[in-house]
Order: sequence, then C-alpha cells, then structure tokens
Amino acid sequence: MAPSEASGASPSTLRADPRAPGLLLGEDVLIGSGVQFGANVVIHAGTTVGDGCVIDDNAVLAKRPRLASSSSARGDAGRLELGERVTVCAAAVVCAGANVGTEVILGDQSFVRERASIGAGSVIGRGSVVDNDVVVGARVRVQTNVYLTAFTLIEDDAFLGPGVTTTNDHTMARHAPGAQLRGATLRRACRIGGGAVLTPGIEIGEEAFVAAGAVVTNDVPARAVVMGVPARVVREVPDADLLARWR
Repeated sequence: MAPSEASGASPSTLRADPRAPGLLLGEDVLIGSGVQFGANVVIHAGTTVGDGCVIDDNAVLAKRPRLASSSSARGDAGRLELGERVTVCAAAVVCAGANVGTEVILGDQSFVRERASIGAGSVIGRGSVVDNDVVVGARVRVQTNVYLTAFTLIEDDAFLGPGVTTTNDHTMARHAPGAQLRGATLRRACRIGGGAVLTPGIEIGEEAFVAAGAVVTNDVPARAVVMGVPARVVREVPDADLLARWR
C-alpha cells in the first residue's frame, strides 16, 4: 500500500484525487490494490483501505465523532481499518477507529461508529447502526434498520431480523456520571426476529430463537425459543434447525 498524495496535510485537510469523480482524501490514507471508488467519496485522515475494496457513491470513511461533553462514547477514536474486499455501499458512514474485517458488506446508508469491530464475512443491512464499542463476530447477518447499541457483543453466525433494537441504559440517562452502560450479549448462532427489543445487559444463549416482536427482559437459555411481551420460553430449538444442519 502507498499513502495518498494528501499525506503531510493537516488532519482537517481534504484534497481531490483523480481516481474517481469527487474523491477527496485526507492525510495518511493507505489504499490497497484494485480498490474501486464511486462518485463523491470522502476518506478522512488515518484510514487503511484493503485490497479489492469497493467504496460506493457518497460514502464517508473515518468521520470523526462529534460528542456531547457528557457522552459515554468519549475516548480516542484511532485509525479506521478496512480489510480486504470490503464493500461500503452508497452513503454509508464509517467512523474513525472502526475495524471492518475481510469481505464485510456495509449496506446503503449504514452507520458504523468509532471503535466498533465487525468480523469477516458479516453483512450490515441498509440503514442499520453499529454503535461505538460494539463487537460483531464473523458471518453475522444484520438486516435492514437494526440498531446495535454501544457495548453490545454479537458472536459468530448470529442473525438479526429487520428493525431489531438493542438498548443499554435502564435509567434512560438518569444515572451518575461514569456509570457503565451494558448492551446485550448474543451468543453464537442465535436468531433474533424482526422488530424484537433486547433490554440492557441481557444475554441470548447459543442457538436460541427470539420470535418477531418479542420484548426480551431476561436472559434466554441456549436453544430456547422465546416469544411475547415480555418474552417467555415456549419450547426448544429442534436439532433439525441447528446451524450445523444448514452449513
């Protein structure tokens, strides 16, 4: 990889690059071989774009967060790293300090915050938000308009249907300064149906199944099927539905 011609500019400086119409690069931008750019892409300072990536029209990379003085997300953002063959679709925004693994797809208008990590082969759907300090494992499928709140952990091979919402603050901002927020923990190969709501700090067990529209207020055991408001266990996921059967 070679640094962009904008190296040596101040962090706020963006310079036009001839590789695509409207392409703007900040300093210390490293671009691998075979990268394809759409129109009007902006790549801010401190970004690595791996070999074979596709960056679609109007995408913004390494955006610096603008935070309230009381925000729990404060901290050093760091460098944005895109692995090989990542696709960043139209109008997606990926903040400084995120780490995006090999062959990840970030859908149109998706938003990935600082210090988020997304594992190889995962897909983040259109309009979905991956908040700061979220960890997404490998081969995770996140559908359209999902909100992954800060400090959420999602293990490999999980599935989240459209409109799933995770939360991390029982008090809704009525807590003492510095209080630790707790996102949900989603264990390997669990499945969350469309429109489900996961309350702060709950854990969804390995291979568990949360039905569409459920509101989960307690931990869900491994392989349990839960549904309702509040969600309750109704049965166990059968052997025929386990991930190993479908690989």
